Amino acid sequence: MSEYNDPDRTESDADGTDQETPDAALKEQVEAALRQVRDPEVGKDVFEAGLVTDVAVSDGAVTVVADLGDFDPQGGEQVTTAMIHAVSDVPGVDHAHVEQATGSVDEDRTPGLADVDRVVAVASAKGGVGKTTVATHLACAMAGAGLDVGLFDADIHGPNVPDVLDVGGPVYSDDDGNPLPVEAGDLDVMSVGLMQDGAPLAWRGAMAHDALSELFEDTAWGDLDTLVVDLPPGTGDVVLTTLQEVHLDGVVFVTTPFHAAVTDTARSLELFRENDVPVLGVAVNMAGFTCPSCGDEHDLFEHGDPLDDLDAPVLAELDFDPSVQGTPRSGDLPEQMRELGEDAADRVEEVWAVDVPEDAVDLRGVPADDRHDLVREAVAATDRGEQFALVSDRDPSPVRSFIASVSEGADDPADVSPFDVEQANPETWVLRTVRP
Repeated sequence: MSEYNDPDRTESDADGTDQETPDAALKEQVEAALRQVRDPEVGKDVFEAGLVTDVAVSDGAVTVVADLGDFDPQGGEQVTTAMIHAVSDVPGVDHAHVEQATGSVDEDRTPGLADVDRVVAVASAKGGVGKTTVATHLACAMAGAGLDVGLFDADIHGPNVPDVLDVGGPVYSDDDGNPLPVEAGDLDVMSVGLMQDGAPLAWRGAMAHDALSELFEDTAWGDLDTLVVDLPPGTGDVVLTTLQEVHLDGVVFVTTPFHAAVTDTARSLELFRENDVPVLGVAVNMAGFTCPSCGDEHDLFEHGDPLDDLDAPVLAELDFDPSVQGTPRSGDLPEQMRELGEDAADRVEEVWAVDVPEDAVDLRGVPADDRHDLVREAVAATDRGEQFALVSDRDPSPVRSFIASVSEGADDPADVSPFDVEQANPETWVLRTVRP
């Protein structure tokens, strides 16, 4: 029977003396290296400060379990980096990582989007138009307005959100293995860029689909007012996956005023509309530049008026502003970005707010077999010539014939007039007519 393999145990040599195993010897060297790393707040080494709770060594792989819950994100990252560098410099260490000690992070979060009230995407038809810059500032602006906001970097081929927000890993997990977002000021952030070493990701097709779906389903976002999703440019696999699997409450498109970019944006807008995603508006980036010396305003593109061809509201025309190139944080944003966040939030509320008459028949969520009975009863209770209103989660136009059939003296659906049907948003229709 083989003996239990404890990597830290000693072995007995032929003469009966105890010999240290290679893992045990390496562990001693790793711990000695870690004692050179100090807690910047108390001036003690990481063991004396109680930060390191365990060190595990196995065949050159080292795991340091540390309690960094009392540090802000930047301080925790600095200590983590210092420990990884110290351990990696020990001869014989092939791989080192730091794992968050259980119970020292906020784990009371629901995985996935179940407790997220709104999901707003930021998209662009082309790369290089400032989409991630707008997405990060938009999220910060919403957080600065008092909302609980998360930012999901869905650009798995070029995840730039961590660089723009100046945040890094490691990404910790809750007890169930669900990744926890990293904090960037008031924002909760998740990006594949937080979990890889900066090398380009050559994912395509099913790999991209599976990677994105797993992050959406597993990240423990918890209770958020709004999740902003920074989509990759264009209409590739990731964008299509998002449209198919995530209920988007709206999309903000980013473009420059260059005519080709605007033309491509107009086509991309239709893809989102076809998938029942409300277009909140367009942010026109690099719309102009104000000379800091003379104060003259300059157009960066000889564009004429291509924005006139966009069938969408223009939320903002953003100047080329050096202040936007800094690290965005809620409460400290350029005015034009703060206003963009306010306008986008207002547009979400406008799109999903439905002005329903107080006495309207509400068919939303009503089983199909019961709808006719509700409409029949409501028509019977309405006096001739009085307004009749109905709100539904599907197009109610076929109701016209039914109203005529249950109304005395209405021989033809045309007798039900006027008959106005308005789609208030992708999930709600409002019908207004007069009882014949």
